[in-house]
Amino acid sequence: MFKKVNSAAYSGLDSVGIEVEVNTTKKGLPGFNIVGLTSKAVDESEERVKTAISNSGIEFPRRKITINLAPADIPKEGSFYDLPIAVGILASVMNFEIPEKSLFFGELSLDGSLRHTKGALPLALFAKNNGFGNIFLPEDSANEAAVMEDLNVYPIKDLDQITAYLLGKKEIDSAVYRREKEEKESPEFDMEEILGQEQAKRAAEIAAAGGHNFFMMGAPGSGKTMIARAISGILPPLTESESLEVTEIYSISGNTGPGSGLIRKRPFRAPHHSISKVGLIGGGSKPMPGEVTLAHRGVLFLDEFNEFPRSALESMRQPLEDGQLTISRSKQRVKYPSEFMLVASSNPCPCGYMNHSEKECRCTPRQIFNYQKKISGPILDRIDLHVSVSAVDIEKLKKERRKEKGESSDKIRKRVEKAREIQEKRYMKEKIRTNAEMKNRHIKAYCNLPEKTEEILSKAASSFNLSARGYFKMIKVSRTIADLDGEDVIRPKHVAEALQYRAKTTEDKAF
Repeated sequence: MFKKVNSAAYSGLDSVGIEVEVNTTKKGLPGFNIVGLTSKAVDESEERVKTAISNSGIEFPRRKITINLAPADIPKEGSFYDLPIAVGILASVMNFEIPEKSLFFGELSLDGSLRHTKGALPLALFAKNNGFGNIFLPEDSANEAAVMEDLNVYPIKDLDQITAYLLGKKEIDSAVYRREKEEKESPEFDMEEILGQEQAKRAAEIAAAGGHNFFMMGAPGSGKTMIARAISGILPPLTESESLEVTEIYSISGNTGPGSGLIRKRPFRAPHHSISKVGLIGGGSKPMPGEVTLAHRGVLFLDEFNEFPRSALESMRQPLEDGQLTISRSKQRVKYPSEFMLVASSNPCPCGYMNHSEKECRCTPRQIFNYQKKISGPILDRIDLHVSVSAVDIEKLKKERRKEKGESSDKIRKRVEKAREIQEKRYMKEKIRTNAEMKNRHIKAYCNLPEKTEEILSKAASSFNLSARGYFKMIKVSRTIADLDGEDVIRPKHVAEALQYRAKTTEDKAF
């Protein structure tokens, strides 16, 4: 007997329909064979399905069983074909009909229950966009898929439950999306805890408001890491569309837990500098997202920037410029989004005390040159805001402690949210969300530059030998500063402030 069950596979964030064709016959010796360009995980479905059916109190058929996963030329990965294979076998033995326009996926345990399976959201999105009215999946993965409206999401606990449903003996209520209770999580650091460093905190606010890349250089203990980690507390929450994007990425990478729903908080990724190129960018035999994709719509914090492998940093050029990256392998080619905000920090030299007001640098000129050479010019040119963070004197810290606290993260976040709202309205008809994402055509359309402002920009470009990219980045930062001031026109004061975030490190000869 022949049965067909619909399932799907994802490649990157794109999904493709997979037909699980099941043929059972009494002719020939009993056997179980899976074909269709399968991986080891799919081949192992044979033992999981056999044992799960037997442990569910159903006698496994002593027949020749052939499973074909079509189209045969698409690589099949993962364990989520267990459920459609089991349903196809049971349907052919018990002779029940499989509901039309229904998609099945999920991993089976040996006792017949279904495990939480990654990829629920992208496959639910595929089901909705391709006319499938129903999706059957593990109970622990149902809430993630239930966010899709106009789609019946059936949470399945075990094989007994779905068999009874398909035989018409028992009903299953479709899942209703349960929005997780949002508990206000305090950031690791609040901006008011950071004493001094007003310029760096202002630069962090501008970076958060416009989604700009931000680089800090300074001596050890000057507050670089505190400022970077405090940035998560001044970022606005994800919008609905951004939540979908981020949750899709975390779903296929296995970073969403059982019963989880949409991710609402912006990602903050802080990998160690020993990370490999594949870990940072993504890849592998089956290309999976790296840190630049997991930080999509959030922050990628690279502390000790100079210590990262140069090859890994150089591979960030395309993601930083385009907001996406393409990973090509012999069998497949996938695209992942990478619209993240890079926050990096570094010491000025190996010992960390070059240009320090009190401590003497012990490094030779050659050591300093080799240390700073680890970060290439093209990478630095892709960073919008550069700040030198000076060490704060202990006596000054004592005085600062006695003063009133500085601005809190909550207060700064309100200004950032207001600036983001302005950008949201401005780019409503565009495919971008922040000033940092602007292309040249957007700058022409949305950056109102009076004659005097243009004159200052031209002089700055000449004085500091700015590249064309650096020139346009300065306009983008000026646009964000104007948004924070609530002004439509970019004025000379906005350009003057933007200029200091490119000029500072040049004056210090930090790189």
